[in-house]
Amino acid sequence: MGSSDALQLLQEGNRRFMAGKPIHPVDFSQARFELAENGQRPFAAVLSCSDSRVPPEIVFDQGIGQLFVVRTAGNVADPIAIGSVEYAVQHLHTSLVVVLGHQQCAAVAAAISGGEHGTNIGAILREIQPSVQKTLSEGEEDVAGRCEGENVRHTVSKLRNSRILSQHIGEKKLMVVGAMYDLRTGEVSF
Repeated sequence: MGSSDALQLLQEGNRRFMAGKPIHPVDFSQARFELAENGQRPFAAVLSCSDSRVPPEIVFDQGIGQLFVVRTAGNVADPIAIGSVEYAVQHLHTSLVVVLGHQQCAAVAAAISGGEHGTNIGAILREIQPSVQKTLSEGEEDVAGRCEGENVRHTVSKLRNSRILSQHIGEKKLMVVGAMYDLRTGEVSF
């Protein structure tokens, strides 16, 4: 499946989700059996925030085995997240990678407010800091909202700079895009 076709499937699924008309059943028993027998072939990978309000399979109305989902607080791309996405592209042949951010991201808010958060949470916040610094240098208006968008762009850039992913992009086998989820409407804007 091509990148544009994969993106269209996610956009159509998000429209069904917003309309409250999903097509994927809750009972995945048959699909689960088929995936166990035949292996997975997800058409897209989604690097999403771990926020419980933003489950990619539901937001895009996709069934079991259709998305390869990597979730990190603040949708940050550390070496493990990047390696996971590289695996999806190189071994599972996904043609689309979506970095999915959202409004009211607590990780972004923590990075903006600063302070001590310990070693592991601090590692997440350090990944978000370039987005905070860029956003603050551009003005004080809607810092959180602009920083959430900038953080998605920063993560997309990190993924595109991966040797494996950039090779697939150069060969026109992969598209890496950013998207934002609206918590109130359910809409994903690409």
